[in-house]
Amino acid sequence: MIQIVIGAVFGGVIGFLFYRFVGCKSGTCMIASNPYLSTMYWAVLGGLLANILR
Repeated sequence: MIQIVIGAVFGGVIGFLFYRFVGCKSGTCMIASNPYLSTMYWAVLGGLLANILR
């Protein structure tokens, strides 16, 4: 269980950094233009990846 939480936290950090440095300036990208959606999306992906690799 702890690996999934660590994967989700790591994914969330990556998601926020993706929003911050790559992002979408025009606002038309649904995930990349919103910091909350980007962080949550990547956190879910990180948790799923950690679960698969477990």
